[in-house]
Amino acid sequence: MTTIAEATSRLIENIERVIVGKRHAVRMALVALLADGHLLIEDVPGVAKTMLARAMALSIGGVFRRLQCTPDLLPSDITGVSLFNQKTGEFEFRPGPVMSNILLADEINRATPRTQSALLESMGERQVSVDGETRPVPHPFLVLATQNPIEYEGTFPLPEAQLDRFLMRTTIGYPSAADESEMLLRLQRRHPIETVTPVLSPEALVELQGQVREIFVHARVREYIVAIVQATRSHQQLALGASPRGSLALLRCGQALAGMDGLDFVLPDHVKIVARYVLGHRIILRPESRLRGVAPEKVLEEIVQAVPAPVGPVGKTEAGSTPPASPLR
Repeated sequence: MTTIAEATSRLIENIERVIVGKRHAVRMALVALLADGHLLIEDVPGVAKTMLARAMALSIGGVFRRLQCTPDLLPSDITGVSLFNQKTGEFEFRPGPVMSNILLADEINRATPRTQSALLESMGERQVSVDGETRPVPHPFLVLATQNPIEYEGTFPLPEAQLDRFLMRTTIGYPSAADESEMLLRLQRRHPIETVTPVLSPEALVELQGQVREIFVHARVREYIVAIVQATRSHQQLALGASPRGSLALLRCGQALAGMDGLDFVLPDHVKIVARYVLGHRIILRPESRLRGVAPEKVLEEIVQAVPAPVGPVGKTEAGSTPPASPLR
């Protein structure tokens, strides 16, 4: 049986044929996939948001669909539509892109709110309703969405209910000079995305997701997660804190990161690392804080630093023994 760490190593190696010098961003994206959640990649144009999503989707295999979001996109363009077949005298369902294992929703904030909401049921309930009939989406089902946070003209910001459906929100950032030079060399003749092949099957991914859910979480680590989320609800600079769904997301992502590090238990450090990516889009600043230019990430950093982390063994060890140190990277 393939371990989470072994599979992750193969995925990272495959994706880094396309994405140069962004190991942390790739790891955080894989955390969302292993935790069986949806991922929002948000950054400025030209930093390989779509390439990261495509490389991840191609590496996992399965049915892959790309959806280029535009203002004229209709909900039926996502979910599918029932058409009347004159030969049979019956309506036939023509599935939309949502009936796939990996759905890349490129520039999701360019779709209208009505169309964005069409994704809501499929992301949250793993099903779609068309003409009064409910149909399950394939398993695994992962939405990898991208958006540009800088240009707002002609865009429709995602509502809070839609944002909350994304397990994590991550960024990529500009490459270093050395990494950018390496990127130019790789792109000189052809795009590396053309060479990406699956290194994991959808069935293997489902198995890994099951392994993630079995990773041990000590009671003190669960209390630590709850304390962080509770602190977001009482912070003076926040108008809205994270919901219980945020607590569960923090636990799942902590389990996924622990598995990627080759551990069978979650450390407080795992929770600290994923907190900004899991909770950053689930909190709302007070208007006066936004006017002062306060960043949600800065508030989260203060909260994580202020909440005391549990001390002592948190692994599945015998009484009085000490678990091994974390190979966090």
